[in-house]
Amino acid sequence: MKTLFLQAPSYDGFDGGAGSRYQAKREVRSFWYPTWLAQPASLVPDSRVLDATADGLSVEAALDIATQYELVIIHTSTPSFPTDALFAEDLKKRKPSLLIGMVGAKVAVDPHNSLTATPAIDFVCREEFDFTCKEIAEGKPFAQILGLSYRAPDGSIEHNEARPILENMDELPFVAPIYKRDLTIKNYFNGYLKHPYVSLYTGRGCRSKCTFCLWPQTVGGHRYRVRSVENVLEEVKWIRDNMPEVKEIMFDDDTFTDFKPRAEEIARGMGKLGVTWSCNAKANVPYSTLKIMKENGLRLLLVGYESGDDQILLNVKKGLRTDIARRFAQDCRTLGIKVHGTFILGLPGETQETIQKTIEYAKEINPLTIQVSLAAPYPGTRLYNQAVENGWLAENKVINLVSKEGVQLAAIGYPHLSRDEMYHQLENFYKRFYFRPSKIWEILREMLTSWDMMKRRLREGVEFFRFLRAHEA
Repeated sequence: MKTLFLQAPSYDGFDGGAGSRYQAKREVRSFWYPTWLAQPASLVPDSRVLDATADGLSVEAALDIATQYELVIIHTSTPSFPTDALFAEDLKKRKPSLLIGMVGAKVAVDPHNSLTATPAIDFVCREEFDFTCKEIAEGKPFAQILGLSYRAPDGSIEHNEARPILENMDELPFVAPIYKRDLTIKNYFNGYLKHPYVSLYTGRGCRSKCTFCLWPQTVGGHRYRVRSVENVLEEVKWIRDNMPEVKEIMFDDDTFTDFKPRAEEIARGMGKLGVTWSCNAKANVPYSTLKIMKENGLRLLLVGYESGDDQILLNVKKGLRTDIARRFAQDCRTLGIKVHGTFILGLPGETQETIQKTIEYAKEINPLTIQVSLAAPYPGTRLYNQAVENGWLAENKVINLVSKEGVQLAAIGYPHLSRDEMYHQLENFYKRFYFRPSKIWEILREMLTSWDMMKRRLREGVEFFRFLRAHEA
């Protein structure tokens, strides 16, 4: 079938456009590659990936394009599902013969309710859906496709057996050729990565057991299944030779540094290819590994610190202590590795005192840039189950992740710490971290390195102040 893999536009106009369909306006406008759509698209000849949010397409324009296809597969999430379902309904009205399905963590953990939400959705793919999508496009009978939940001709909802997770990751074709073919590279912008960049997965799954993390608990699992080093480097070489505008490659595995010898081997290969790169890392990588990575083109690490309180880290099964993270931060400074640090407010055990502790901790370890989020209890995670069991949600199992303006809300509240208090501590966190003379001077020095960096940081600054104003409102 003529197939479209779609990142649908948001009717509300605030979808962040990230590959994970981020739930709200970002502090600074950013777009991640829709890798989870590009991967199955690489298995379906003559298919197309359309990222309507990154392309800035209106709902009408996206509908016009989608009606030209026989099969449309939409990537969705818990926050974006209502508008994605509305888009599917409008699409079905225009072309009733169109086959419409959805993929993503939301439908993976809640396939039945996703299908009963609207008759416009014909099927949803559970588990890892690459080959599920391939078999649908090939016209294989629904009843024979593993990992599929679908609406039968009589209207009943059917759930097939689960699809086993993919063991040989080298079976998947490269996604970079799909990026080049279907996407506008300059549209993918991220505040802490060089522009333009490309993001890739070198493996799936994460060995960490963080209770709040969505992907390992819903789709990828807790076994880190990896592509061979040779396979990864071959795709990087393809990007270098065929996408010369790309200035940086981001390895977007949940924790790229989980297998340290492999990370070192890939790093040495990157050094030989002469490519600048960054990756997700846990704040426990030893100095020796960091040094090898830095000497072979590593520029930045994206690190989830989450909290400055050791008890909270224990509560969420982070598998990290603050003393180890402090040593890691010092090692990165010594080696000249930049760090983008992420933090979460409102995790189990949070108090006014632990929030202040985390702010001071962030100032002490001093990543180049930070992102602060409010704890989001996604269905399918242990955090969600805890929130339901303990009555931490505002109403019975209702998850309100964003305001009508697209600003992230505090979904979890505690008797000793209200949602409103946590919500406003987020803006306080940002102000106390960035509005320091030493941090302002650090950013100014970076801006003085080039005119492009000057323009970029000025634009980001405007967006950041708009975000703070919207958040305060």
